[in-house]
Amino acid sequence: MSVIQQQQRLAAAIRDGADAVDLLAGDHALGLEVYRHAYRARLVAALTDNYTVLARALGDEAFEALGQAYLAARPSQHPSIRWFGHELAAFMAAADDELVPHASLVDFARMDWALRGAFDAAEALPLDPVTLAALGPDDWAGLVLHLQPSAQRVVLSHAIEPAWRVLREWDPESGDDQPELPEPVPHEHVLLTWRQDGETRWRSLEPLEAVLLQAVADGAPFALLCERAATELGDTEAAAPAVIGALQRWLADGLLRAT
Repeated sequence: MSVIQQQQRLAAAIRDGADAVDLLAGDHALGLEVYRHAYRARLVAALTDNYTVLARALGDEAFEALGQAYLAARPSQHPSIRWFGHELAAFMAAADDELVPHASLVDFARMDWALRGAFDAAEALPLDPVTLAALGPDDWAGLVLHLQPSAQRVVLSHAIEPAWRVLREWDPESGDDQPELPEPVPHEHVLLTWRQDGETRWRSLEPLEAVLLQAVADGAPFALLCERAATELGDTEAAAPAVIGALQRWLADGLLRAT
């Protein structure tokens, strides 16, 4: 057996629990168990870092159980542990009540991951309002806007944001008990996350802005944004002012990139 083959088998033994009795025996076999434990512990620690608020919501013991179950079902496939956990929300949605005692916890996972994605996204030059001011009246209908790479939109099924904010501000290392949390009631809506000036930001979207941002993401021209607004509002005259108002907010928030 070549050195490379031995390394591959040893890695499989640590990662997957594969048999390596012909490679290690005695004290060395005991050392393999140490490596197996350390491997799993490091990945669960990475999961805790990627899902900080979810981990606080569940508590150490419950999150450890969730992490170990996820690792067993979805082994890490990426060279960087930064990306370990990208399927956690989907895994939780199909898990039993013992691992996920409240359905809203799936949304905690979705929000945590969206914010981490916004933080790590590529940087692009923001759209300069001067560029829009230079447009002529005939240029607006065909104008296509572009979202920053950091802009993440995720559908949530519960109003978790108040509880998420409380947990995010709580420091478990302070010794204080977990604060009382607002009840996350069922409420399907879109959460927007993005990065501005090096800081991750988020807000819950009203239905109209969610529709407009979806149209922007789809590459719809400005005229079509106005049509979508008219349909959503049921008022043709109010459509253009509503889209302009949304555009002004997007510029202030740095959500749009230059082409």
